[in-house]
Amino acid sequence: MVPKFAQLFVSTLLLLTPLLSIADGRDIGVCYGLNGDNLPSPNEVINLYKRCQIDNIRIYQPYPEVLEALRGSGISVTIGPRNEDIASFATSQDAANDWVNTNIAPYADDIVFRWITIGNEVIPGPLGSNVPAAMNNIRNALDSAGITLAKVTTVLPGTALATSYPPSAGAFGSDITETMTGIAAILAQEDTPLLINVYPYFAYSSDPSHISAQYAMFTSTAPVVIDGSFQYFNLFDAMVDAFNAALEKINFGNVKVAVAETGWPTVGNEPYTSVANAETYNRNLLNHVTQNGTPRRPDYIMPTFFFEMFNEDLKGNVVEQNFGFFYPSMQPVYPFW
Repeated sequence: MVPKFAQLFVSTLLLLTPLLSIADGRDIGVCYGLNGDNLPSPNEVINLYKRCQIDNIRIYQPYPEVLEALRGSGISVTIGPRNEDIASFATSQDAANDWVNTNIAPYADDIVFRWITIGNEVIPGPLGSNVPAAMNNIRNALDSAGITLAKVTTVLPGTALATSYPPSAGAFGSDITETMTGIAAILAQEDTPLLINVYPYFAYSSDPSHISAQYAMFTSTAPVVIDGSFQYFNLFDAMVDAFNAALEKINFGNVKVAVAETGWPTVGNEPYTSVANAETYNRNLLNHVTQNGTPRRPDYIMPTFFFEMFNEDLKGNVVEQNFGFFYPSMQPVYPFW
């Protein structure tokens, strides 16, 4: 057993690279999915992250081969269990302990785990009510294992909001208010952000007669939505601030948000999908989130994960298969990193 002070020393060293990125205004990561039958090996992928100087990675479940490749990389890791495991964590501390002892503790000396995401878009839905208890039990398991740097949170889709326009009207649905209040209480206690998935692409492509490309892709030069004292030049900020407003309405305006996924596909729904649109959105987003907060939180530089590293050919449809920065060959879809 490695003494806890030694674990903390190693963890502090491994945190150096991510903290440097945060210090210069860049708290940026990229999601790494494995829904492809032609993807490079995890070792090749992690080396690509390092070459691209991407300091944060999000993975969707604890793949042992990926975790082995991440050992000693200095890359900060956000990871979660499978959604179907959440109910057992909510009802059994032993189940939560087993998950942490199997999937986190064996790697904790060599990997910086930043956030443990308990549920990926399970709220609203039948699993959602399990999330607060599951978060508590996973947090207890982390504490018991001496893993103090990793914090528990969850990931919400836009559909968690019953209203989102204008942003100041943002509110959680009445069916999930109790659940969200429980989650927000945990996040406030731990000073941990609520993670949200934010996709202006889907809003724009589903309603282009009311949402302009300029508003969706950060190219508007005039405010498009004026919401009281707040002016919105881009849809991304409006979508994020709707969540900020929703948190305020349940008396947890002190809980920050971070973006667990955002991106733009290159193929599958022309003219809305294209390499040019994807590059425009992602580049403008990168410039925006590393320099600016939202109108409602102007001084907060928000951690953001881009979706995603690779095109994945086993996803459900062509659009979903083509969000990647890279082809499986590791050749870039367009120059970015």
